[in-house]
Amino acid sequence: MADAKRMAIVVHSGTLDLAYPPLMLAAAAGASDMEVDIFFTFWGLNLLKKKGLKRAKLPGAWRMGTSMMKMMIKRTGMATLPGLLEGVLDTGKVRLWACTATMDIMMVKKEQLISEVTGYMGAAGFLDIAADCDVQLFI
Repeated sequence: MADAKRMAIVVHSGTLDLAYPPLMLAAAAGASDMEVDIFFTFWGLNLLKKKGLKRAKLPGAWRMGTSMMKMMIKRTGMATLPGLLEGVLDTGKVRLWACTATMDIMMVKKEQLISEVTGYMGAAGFLDIAADCDVQLFI
């Protein structure tokens, strides 16, 4: 029997438009029996903060359209970001990693992050994981 496929995703942005793709890909991969490791760094770390997924907004000048975008997402029946994360984790195949260097730079404490965070590591640790993966993505 072949080894399970693995995917590594780096999430560097905390905006609404860039929060959906890694979670959607992780959901699809997890449902396809792939192992997925997601590394949240810089502004992407904000998504792991308590209420961070609920607070995600569109970037820059598009920020004013955040409510409209969330209504459009709801209208299509797509899950909210917190709902999508719940589905991702329900696969049992996805791990969430918080970047320790980013936590230091942005003075984020472990207590500020959601309980679903698998662990904390630096870039070198995540590179060890990513090097053994079949798919590596930077979103």
